[in-house]
Amino acid sequence: MSLSISPTPLSGLLVIETDIYRDSRGHFAESWNQKRYAGAGIPTKFVQDNYSFSRKGVLRGLHFQSPFPQDKLVQVLKGGVFDVAVDLRRTSPTFGKWWGTDLTEENGKQLLIPAGFAHGFLVTRDDTLFVYKCSELYHPEAEHTLRWNDPDVGIRWPTADPTLSPKDAAGQTLADWLKQAE
Repeated sequence: MSLSISPTPLSGLLVIETDIYRDSRGHFAESWNQKRYAGAGIPTKFVQDNYSFSRKGVLRGLHFQSPFPQDKLVQVLKGGVFDVAVDLRRTSPTFGKWWGTDLTEENGKQLLIPAGFAHGFLVTRDDTLFVYKCSELYHPEAEHTLRWNDPDVGIRWPTADPTLSPKDAAGQTLADWLKQAE
């Protein structure tokens, strides 16, 4: 099995493609192999797996933990999402910038999101199953939400009217979070 790792415009944010074996029965893919990923330069140790099941139009995020930041390895098993990461590393040359890509069951792509990024996704198909690994346990007291439509970040979501949880609808702007974090 091979890994194809592609950089994105944001340092450390990587698109990973693995072999998918398809036949008349369906398909098979290896979604994580610590030895293989470490050999490809991804030595992350994951401690928690999560999944969400959502309908089309749901936007989850943009979430991050501070303190206790998490690396995340995200993937769609069924359906599709427009997945977004925002660089919140203050010393990064791409601080405050975002990048997004389509993750679908057909393309099988994974996105490795480094610690220090906010992450969210818009579900683009009904009955979508989204899975992700985290390098740090969930700490509810450390969770923050960046506003999905913060004009200073300027994410170009494929919808203007997503379905949001109350927590996500009340997300902070980047400027407000920076003031609070000082």
